[in-house]
Amino acid sequence: MPDRSSSSVLQPTTLGRHALKNRIVMAPLTRSRSSDRGVPPKFAADYYSQRAGAGLIISEATNISSQAIGYALTPGIWSDDHDRDGLFFLQLWHTGRISHPDLQGGALPVAPSAVKPVGQAFTKDGMKDHVTPRALETDEIPPIVEDYRRAALNAKAAGFDGVEVHSANNYLLEQFVRDSTNKRTDRYGGSIENRLRFPLEAIDAVVSVWGPERVGVRLSPATTMPGETPLDRTVMETYGNYVDALSARGLLYIHDIEGVTQQTRDAPDVNFPALRKRFRGAYIANNQYTLDLAEEVLAKGDADLFSMGRPFIANPDLVDRLRTGAPLAEAPKQYWYGGGSVGYSDWPTM
Repeated sequence: MPDRSSSSVLQPTTLGRHALKNRIVMAPLTRSRSSDRGVPPKFAADYYSQRAGAGLIISEATNISSQAIGYALTPGIWSDDHDRDGLFFLQLWHTGRISHPDLQGGALPVAPSAVKPVGQAFTKDGMKDHVTPRALETDEIPPIVEDYRRAALNAKAAGFDGVEVHSANNYLLEQFVRDSTNKRTDRYGGSIENRLRFPLEAIDAVVSVWGPERVGVRLSPATTMPGETPLDRTVMETYGNYVDALSARGLLYIHDIEGVTQQTRDAPDVNFPALRKRFRGAYIANNQYTLDLAEEVLAKGDADLFSMGRPFIANPDLVDRLRTGAPLAEAPKQYWYGGGSVGYSDWPTM
């Protein structure tokens, strides 16, 4: 097995004021093992602690309110006592239309506009077809911004090192960004400036708690999943303006899903290196990265850090395996979502 200890990706680096052991990030991974009240199991602490070899860990997406829930058994804001020296950020999440009345106490999911997503929602009673969501009234949006601020405060009280605002994967914030899901005619719809207004208000609320140096934002300009959501018609102009606004705020990083989540890195409509150049902070690249690909992209200056998700499921010591060239274990899909500690916090190290 080749020794990769000298890999540029595996050397210590910095992220703003934070010292990182390497450039590998554990990406957010929804695992659906929390209680009905959004409380993770006690063995979640073991799960994250085992994976603290990553330079940065971003928690699985965490609901900012009961209205934000789009998948059964996902966590709300919670405290995790991780006893190793990893850097741990909490991802703040509102799923918007990617939900179901069974997860909303019988109410319709909310969205910028009443546009039905394609596909099914994961409920406690199994998979159920998505429904047409309810369009938010203008005066309902500021309270959701306040939910983001309150969630950021809770994350700070819980002892996290920072937060990532989930503005990707066609959840609520991205539903406002895209013209395919935002058909509003008020101040939150129409022009690019208006469609970015609510996401930026939510991000500003989080920054008011943490400061920009401890806030990142996740983006996915090129993914259609979930919901089979069409890309924005002026995708580079829209996301270019978004990245410019995030850069002007001095945020710590942007975290880009390059391509279609879990499917392909092909993204003919999006120039990710161009977006990276428009952002003054760090750039985390995601989607099907290997160590070889990460080294190639780092050498070009097209990314600073590289997030990996599914490889961390069955490889708690993923960074050590990359360093030594050891083979990676594969986690059967049956262990991805739901269940107990089996297939979650019981994977062996080398």
